[in-house]
Amino acid sequence: MAAPSSEQGQFNETSRRCKAMGMGVQMLPGKGPTFTDPLKEPEDLQRLQPNVDVNKELDYVFKAITLTRHKIEGKVPLIGFTGAPWTLMAYMIEGGGSNTYSKAKRWLYRHPESSHMLLKMLTDVIVEYLLGQVAAGAQALQVFDSHAGILGPVEFKEFSLPYLRDIARRVKDRLKEKGQDVPMIVFAKDAHYALEELSESHYEVVGLDWTIDPRSARERTGGKVSLQGNMDPCALYAPKERISEIVKKMLEGFGRKGYIANLGHGLYPDMDPESVGAFIEAVHQHSKLAIKQA
Repeated sequence: MAAPSSEQGQFNETSRRCKAMGMGVQMLPGKGPTFTDPLKEPEDLQRLQPNVDVNKELDYVFKAITLTRHKIEGKVPLIGFTGAPWTLMAYMIEGGGSNTYSKAKRWLYRHPESSHMLLKMLTDVIVEYLLGQVAAGAQALQVFDSHAGILGPVEFKEFSLPYLRDIARRVKDRLKEKGQDVPMIVFAKDAHYALEELSESHYEVVGLDWTIDPRSARERTGGKVSLQGNMDPCALYAPKERISEIVKKMLEGFGRKGYIANLGHGLYPDMDPESVGAFIEAVHQHSKLAIKQA
């Protein structure tokens, strides 16, 4: 099981790459990482460093991945991850989290050309970042577009989907040159309208949030990809027995083929680790039972 990062965790990861591009980041008490001087107008793009030496600027991340790979001793696969270009762009303009992300969306409508310029810059860095994670020991890669759902279908197809596709295609082409092949997962939260397109975007797995019916997702993706998800993270607040019931129903909805059991998004800080353990235990228990009964 690969649990997606929480929004805070993803923002931490985002801040590292944006800092490498030249943006100032501070850790504020009770708020976490915050961009000290977010992007306001297209002219601010000149402050960014487009040609980032990822191996130099993010060497500490790659060392951590290698260390983790050695520590887990092959017991479980190690999954690398990154925020998607649109989600990163939203953070860079908003300065942090937001209820509406209206400042970032303003760019899309008022400055579409500059928006594409920034999204391309981020895509270039992300490709190198993911390749660096594989070189460091990551055995699979996941791209999170946690703010995909604040875009409408038209905007998603213009400002998010092309860059998600480009990341997967370029990473796979570069790995193929080295005789490598690493599975890739795409998670575009709340982008229900784009399931068909996501299933044809060069990713082996499409992650689902908890608001999508598994059977419907299976039908719409037509068996082109495996599916991952999608228990509501808040279900972890339930008693252990109830978690087990929810997991059983979730597994039945997805079926046994081409499926990775997971949450529908990230964990929250106040969640009990024992509840996470109960979720994993239930997945193993009901999966084994389903196999025996097959």
